[in-house]
Amino acid sequence: MAPWLATQRHRLLAQQGHAWLLQGPSGLGQFALALELVRAWLCEAPSEHGACGVCGSCHAIDVHTHADVCVLMPEAEMLARGWPLPEKAQSELDDKKRKPSREIRVDAMRQAVEFSQRTSARGRGKAVLVYPAEQMNVVTANALLKTLEEPPGDVRFVLASEAAHQLLPTIRSRCLGHTMVWPTQAEMLPWLTAQGVPAGAAEVFLRTSGGRPDDALALFQSGQSPQTWAQLPQAMLRGDARALDGWTPAQAIEALQKLCHDELLLRVGAPPRYFALADLPAAPAIGPLTRWARELSTAARTAEHPFNPGLMLEALAAQARKALHSRQ
Repeated sequence: MAPWLATQRHRLLAQQGHAWLLQGPSGLGQFALALELVRAWLCEAPSEHGACGVCGSCHAIDVHTHADVCVLMPEAEMLARGWPLPEKAQSELDDKKRKPSREIRVDAMRQAVEFSQRTSARGRGKAVLVYPAEQMNVVTANALLKTLEEPPGDVRFVLASEAAHQLLPTIRSRCLGHTMVWPTQAEMLPWLTAQGVPAGAAEVFLRTSGGRPDDALALFQSGQSPQTWAQLPQAMLRGDARALDGWTPAQAIEALQKLCHDELLLRVGAPPRYFALADLPAAPAIGPLTRWARELSTAARTAEHPFNPGLMLEALAAQARKALHSRQ
């Protein structure tokens, strides 16, 4: 576990309560910390430092089969992380009746509320983990509200969010809030190299992710190379869509939003955040950059639409070239 998360876990385990809200930007380890709290609460031999990691309860959580743990995530997130779906939802997806939900469905929340009212199977209480909590719509959040206010028996809740401002105020007010700690560069680089990221690449991926360690590790694990990122600005200056080969439209849009952001910083005399200064072309005027930023925001709303991905990437590259060459 990352040392900055271990420190936060120790502090949170010393507090008393039935519901926690872990909040902060993406990439700071909200899900990992939330799961560590659940492991410690249900561990058969816990210490002040958390779960033992070897008991039956810890093993059941590791293999996603613990009878006293309910994990609520969008179905797409559940599948990506290897957590089992409810039988009905899995059957609907297997029969291709619908696609995996990108929101936390109200049916799943109602099942979680029912779960919270049952007797603990292992006798050490129950835990409900909700991530990312902002993916609850109003109906889903209201289904949780009453139980969150008056939890039955020995159930505890941990909500992990990357956009807590989107949660209902009534949800936030019923939780103990914890703002995720942003680790220093000196803490993150050794941790990334311990995960197998080469030292030079770790610095690039940290810059690419805006200093967010989990996102930096995910970039490395996705197979993206530091050279690809460094060459992206000049490729977009040429309108070369080949630089986006292998990227989904959503990934390309996110990368171009970062490029646009850094070009805006250059234009106002500030240092770039995501790219090395030497890799960036001269910044165009403010007007073209703000128009480009709006165009990218519009594109982001339809990034998951079944357009032809290749044509969309070409259009994004042409859009970038036009913005980077414009002077008014």
